[in-house]
Amino acid sequence: MDVADLLAPLQQPLVTVLDTPVSWTEVLGFGSGALCVWLVARQHIANWPIGIANNLFFILLFTGAGLYADAGLQVVYIALAVYGWWSWAAGGPDTGRLPVSRTSARAWWVLAPAALAATALLTVLLDRATDSTVPFWDALTTALSLAATWGQCRKKVESWYLWIAADVVYIPLYAHKGLYLTSLLYVGFMVLCIIGLRDWRREQTARTEKAAAPAEAAA
Repeated sequence: MDVADLLAPLQQPLVTVLDTPVSWTEVLGFGSGALCVWLVARQHIANWPIGIANNLFFILLFTGAGLYADAGLQVVYIALAVYGWWSWAAGGPDTGRLPVSRTSARAWWVLAPAALAATALLTVLLDRATDSTVPFWDALTTALSLAATWGQCRKKVESWYLWIAADVVYIPLYAHKGLYLTSLLYVGFMVLCIIGLRDWRREQTARTEKAAAPAEAAA
């Protein structure tokens, strides 16, 4: 029995949504993805292994839907998850855990051009080398997601803004591809991203105010 035979049961329909069969892969991706984002918002380190499982399910799902950049992106996510897992476990010098912080202007000068270049290059690659029907949108969400994941690895507040921007595109894109449950999942992702943004901003603000208090007292 080869790998394809072992994975075949995951591709079988489980339920039907809007007259479209939904596979075990999509359902498991839905559950693991929602749990992962909730754990990130709670700053729980278990989000990383759960996220890796989610990436594996989505590799199968997106390959079957012809979203090749999104499928390849999952492999990069797994590598970033290993880094993020280590980064969160290593923590920060002051609190014993990695603190929430803002993205520096210097980092933005690297991230923004890199995201633009990745979008352009992936669009050309997908258009010429695959049968993708949505090369630009697939490339754009890939670039935004990579930038957001890097920020998540370093607990940068702005990573949530990038995730929200990606979700705005992901939701109609997946519905267009007939992945209705995944599209619904990303609606939930957006809600969780807004909650995560709120909570991380509160922690970052409180940390900044706490650091400023001794200086104000000394003045």
